[in-house]
Amino acid sequence: MHNNFYFLRHLSAALKQKLIGFWVTACFSQNKYELITALTNGTEDFYIKAILSPQFSALSFPPVFNRAKANSINLFPEIISKTIIDVVQQENERSFYLALEDNLSFLFKMFGNRSNIVLFQEDEPINLFRKKFDKDLELRLSGLNRTLQTTQEYFLQNKPSLQKLYPTFGDVPAKYLNQQGYESAPPEKQWKLLQQTLHLLESPNYYIIKLANTTRLSLLPIGEIKATFDEPITAVQNFVRSYLTEYNFEKNYNLVQQQIKKKLEGSGNYLEQLEYKALELEYDNSFAQTADLIMANLTQIKPGSTEVEVFDFYHDKQTVIKLSGKETPQKFAERLYKKNKSRQIELKYVQERIEAKKKENTLLETQANQLNKITSYRELKVFIQQHNLLPTEKKEETQHLFRTFETEGFKILVGKNAKNNDLLTQQHTYKEDMWLHAKDVSGSHVVIKFQAGKNIPESVLEKAAQLAAWYSKRKNDSLCPVLYTPKKYVRKPKGAEPGEVFVEREKVLLVKPENPFSQYPE
Repeated sequence: MHNNFYFLRHLSAALKQKLIGFWVTACFSQNKYELITALTNGTEDFYIKAILSPQFSALSFPPVFNRAKANSINLFPEIISKTIIDVVQQENERSFYLALEDNLSFLFKMFGNRSNIVLFQEDEPINLFRKKFDKDLELRLSGLNRTLQTTQEYFLQNKPSLQKLYPTFGDVPAKYLNQQGYESAPPEKQWKLLQQTLHLLESPNYYIIKLANTTRLSLLPIGEIKATFDEPITAVQNFVRSYLTEYNFEKNYNLVQQQIKKKLEGSGNYLEQLEYKALELEYDNSFAQTADLIMANLTQIKPGSTEVEVFDFYHDKQTVIKLSGKETPQKFAERLYKKNKSRQIELKYVQERIEAKKKENTLLETQANQLNKITSYRELKVFIQQHNLLPTEKKEETQHLFRTFETEGFKILVGKNAKNNDLLTQQHTYKEDMWLHAKDVSGSHVVIKFQAGKNIPESVLEKAAQLAAWYSKRKNDSLCPVLYTPKKYVRKPKGAEPGEVFVEREKVLLVKPENPFSQYPE
């Protein structure tokens, strides 16, 4: 009920008693959906904070407010230094205004997700806070009052619905009346219940309640009462604080839960692929076996042959071996032995990645269990900080030169094409930055920006490698080798084509090609 007519009527009356004679010292915004109005009477300061987001709109009155030095914009210059001469509540409407000098009226229109602040000169609107609601420029201050037909005679004759008779009620008074048996009562009893409820609304206590699992401000004793106040400014200030704490807890809890779940699913899928790859590498000895067969039958192979039929003693059958007519059988066999050795190196690396992924899965499962025990926003904030969770990962900023991502406090830059790769590597990368590229194929240059005193976490390196694989010709492979090395070991040879570089001292990371930031649009 914090935006209900009955509450706003009490609130505006309290503000009238408080603010007449105060003048406006500042009006500014530090957030797309928040407007701060600062007032003073020379000895005391007062702040009105209007929160007008699509999800939640409310007024609060923080005792102090420290304006940020950056990302702050002055608004409504017309009201600066103007003195408040009255605070006026519109009749039967969810709005009130500060009447200022020079026939200015500063209207707080608290219409749920269409809430706005409108400045009037006499009866005409001249400025808006939320510009998207340009229909508010058609409002007339004098037209916001509403007259309701609420006599007993009218009620008993017409038996109107509760919503039609009192559109100002909202859902909480309606629920309260239903708890008193309003729906099943005869008309005379209904009228009596209405008058009793109106009496409570007009001379209330102010309750912070839990109703339908949501924190609400109420003028009626309904639901689970969490706190009681005897004046509206303190009541709404405490309500807004409680509501936003609860809202932020639920929102961030769900985000963290989804993040851990997504990591677990991704890590589990990746582990499955690594284990399949390990089996494939472990049992596929075809390169070494073919080389052995060639070396065992050298005398049978004529120079320049492109194939030879030999007895395969590994499988006890005749088989045909394809050869390269441009090199000797010994050289061809030597190349196959090297390929087999590379496979053994790759197998060792895949086995190491399997162990690392198993540890990561265990850690994620531990985090999920810890999260299940968290019940307060304070605990959640500590948990998020300890485990580097939540949206430090930002969506791609297309207005920048490169694809830009951020995770765990590290910025990752990705080139968009060959010339853009050169621009990234040659002009926007420093010697200590980590440079990555998909191995043996064309693709984007990827850079992890260096941070003094910080080692790049394995999770950040892996995400950058996944980006390098994703933005390469190996995008559709199940696994992709990605080389990485500090930028100081990356050179561009004289006369090289755009994007071509020479790399030294590289290491290789095997990853699944994907964009780990794919929840954000590109």
